[in-house]
Amino acid sequence: MGVIVNRILQRNPLDRLVLWIAGRFGEKAKEVERFLKFAIVGAIGWVIDFGVLNLLQSTILVPVEPDQTVKVVLASGTSFTLAVLSNFTWNRYWTFPDSRSRSVRRQLVQFFIISVMALGFRAVFIGSTFAFFGQLGSGALAAAGVISPDVGAATVNQIGTNIAQGIAVVLMLFWNFFANRYWTYSDVD
Repeated sequence: MGVIVNRILQRNPLDRLVLWIAGRFGEKAKEVERFLKFAIVGAIGWVIDFGVLNLLQSTILVPVEPDQTVKVVLASGTSFTLAVLSNFTWNRYWTFPDSRSRSVRRQLVQFFIISVMALGFRAVFIGSTFAFFGQLGSGALAAAGVISPDVGAATVNQIGTNIAQGIAVVLMLFWNFFANRYWTYSDVD
């Protein structure tokens, strides 16, 4: 699989843009390049994360009683896990290709430990704020005429879950990059 991924990445048009931006940072260019690539990989993970979250909440884990908080956390945890697996793969082969002196298993375990720590924060944050953000977000959308003011609880809670998850993703970007850079991928210069 590594050969195929490397061939795809050699033709990646984002590399030129990333290198151009990073080149503006002199001695720190390599770290800026890694951060930009990490953020791009994170954006792909975000699409997976939000896509799976909304698919689950629209089908088998609709965020209504009974157990609406459990359903929200399960949907968020499942989407998170799939995004982490994608992020690990792309970070290992694209962001930190020079960090393969360690076994894939070791790096995956380290990456997952850091991600699970982020998931813990995320689960608590989302579980405790989705209702608040749902009211706030649905109120704003209703005032703007985007949705009806009398949408159901499932829609309000789904809006709130998305807002809370979006905030958590931004906060965890920096934690994930620095923790992984200096632990999981510490074997790079």
